[in-house]
Amino acid sequence: MRRLALNSCLVIVLAASGFSASADEKADGGSSASLAPRTKIECSLKRKPGEPLDPPSTAAIPSAESFVAGEYFREDITPTARVKISWLGATFARRFAVKVETTDDTSLQTHVLNNPANAAQIVDELGARAESKLADVWCLLKLQANGESGALQTSSAPNLFFVRDGTGDLGVVDALWGGAGWEIGASPIRNPRAWTPGTRVFSH
Repeated sequence: MRRLALNSCLVIVLAASGFSASADEKADGGSSASLAPRTKIECSLKRKPGEPLDPPSTAAIPSAESFVAGEYFREDITPTARVKISWLGATFARRFAVKVETTDDTSLQTHVLNNPANAAQIVDELGARAESKLADVWCLLKLQANGESGALQTSSAPNLFFVRDGTGDLGVVDALWGGAGWEIGASPIRNPRAWTPGTRVFSH
């Protein structure tokens, strides 16, 4: 249902603007991402003294600095869920849930997309600072575990991150609050899909 709704929005945007979602058109004068910088957000997954492990399993954390994505990103909307996640896309589960990352204190820059643009165009505009980690995504999700207001949008507009998958390829991870929980999807960086204005983008 989520993807159908987003596809309908995409059809409307394409019809209204005549925008072609080909990354190659940027060099030919096509629409650029036109990202408007917003606030910066600080986030840390490092455990404070006396704080319980998250998730509460020593087997899930090989070292104090490791983030095992598959132990965190799980569909769970029960009252005890660390982060309510109502849907995980198959591409995300296959490409990203297998990752193990190191955790660091992070500072993320938020941006708002002003024009329709595909992922390649957004990455071109952000340059080297486009890439973030799954640990960064989780850190922000944890701050808004039940859909509270915060850096992540909880409206119908998505939140985008550019993250390397288990094979080292850069991809798109999108998070959308679906009412019952977060919906986490993923797509290739060269996917021609145009993200709509109002999409929030996170970078370093």
